[in-house]
Amino acid sequence: MVDDVVRTLGFLCMGSRFRRIGERLQADTQRIIEEYGIALQAAQYPFLAALDRAGPLTIGELAQAVGITQPGVTRTVSQLLESGLVDMQAAPDDQRRRLISLSRKGQELVDYSKQSVWPRISAAVADLCGDLNGPILAQLAAIEDGLAEAALARRAANEETT
Repeated sequence: MVDDVVRTLGFLCMGSRFRRIGERLQADTQRIIEEYGIALQAAQYPFLAALDRAGPLTIGELAQAVGITQPGVTRTVSQLLESGLVDMQAAPDDQRRRLISLSRKGQELVDYSKQSVWPRISAAVADLCGDLNGPILAQLAAIEDGLAEAALARRAANEETT
């Protein structure tokens, strides 16, 4: 049997390990979504949730809310527009700014998902993490905050000088 190199290299491959875990969680979440007969990619749910929580947002604001790049948001918003889950219109105060909002169909999907799909996914992930030591969500938040404070390249440069 071949060793799991990503696992054995520890901190060196933590990003690869997070990606692997994320891909597995996304794939499993996708299967649950499909069980409900919903034609949506798992990665699109956070966009709908952000719009549900905050109301209409610009592409830039949506990028901040979801934590991905503006080109990634633009692609996803285009897909959500095509599926009729969001609307886009000019901001009342500035015709150049475009506001993304949930369409009636999108709001109905979010309302349904909040009652059925999201609790099931949340409970499954909580069950997965239930036996872990320490508050994993707080630890993940600390890692994200740490990366926002200083990227790995800067941290690596600091290590060389110590």
